Amino acid sequence: MTALLFPPGLAGLASRYDTILCDVWGVIHNGRAAFTEACDALVKFRAGGGRVCLITNAPVPEAQVIRYFEPLGVPAEAFDACVSSGDATRYELAQRPGKTVWRLGGDEGWEHDRYLYEGLDLKFEDSAKADLLLCIGLRDMANDQPEDYRAELKEGVERALPMLCANPDKQVRVGGKLYWCAGALADVYEDLGGQVIYPGKPYAPIYKLALERVAAMGAPARNVLCIGDSPATDVRGARGQGFDSLYVGTGLKQHGPDFEAEVTDLLADYGEIATYAMTGLRW
Repeated sequence: MTALLFPPGLAGLASRYDTILCDVWGVIHNGRAAFTEACDALVKFRAGGGRVCLITNAPVPEAQVIRYFEPLGVPAEAFDACVSSGDATRYELAQRPGKTVWRLGGDEGWEHDRYLYEGLDLKFEDSAKADLLLCIGLRDMANDQPEDYRAELKEGVERALPMLCANPDKQVRVGGKLYWCAGALADVYEDLGGQVIYPGKPYAPIYKLALERVAAMGAPARNVLCIGDSPATDVRGARGQGFDSLYVGTGLKQHGPDFEAEVTDLLADYGEIATYAMTGLRW
């Protein structure tokens, strides 16, 4: 096992990689504003001939992910493409024409979530009539707790409904506050004995889509660096695909002054090892 390295910036690593698969929330923005240094690092990597595909567990397709970038200050020059768990979820749904879906949605409502299934041959009913549970998030991210849904989710388990989890993340940091995500409900579902299908990180479907997008730019990815703020999704997903990983401390975990010791312990807690770690993505 190679020792974790703590480089001062991406500049010293860039020549080793032709492709970066970079997480979004917690790496290039926090839901309120862009991280300027992180975006600048990706711009410079691309200027040197590298390709950047953003890879996010957001439970909406690409177009809905990137439409927020300009207001947040994320420049278009920071990336070539974007692939989301929403894209991978929509692909999974498209493989189930004619099925009846029980939708457990986020608090942004039907109009926001419809991009996952708009135009697909699906019907939507409650749990008693469904073939599949589509879990997009908690109804009220600000106030609900995952355990609040245990009795409701038990109905799906008793009917042997598979859950399609549109966002494997358990929590996300918006500004300075953590909010629960669909992955936390999937944990409850599995604890009850239910089956969960995960299209997003750290599972293979989203990486397959990302690599297909990169190859469509002209050449397949050969040397890939995955960047993210989550040991459970970004670091684990990179390891599963055989890629190097860079953990950054600007997301879920709020680090103190001894970053190196904290990250070493954090990764050990998850049973993971990253290739590199930085307090934040920078050039």
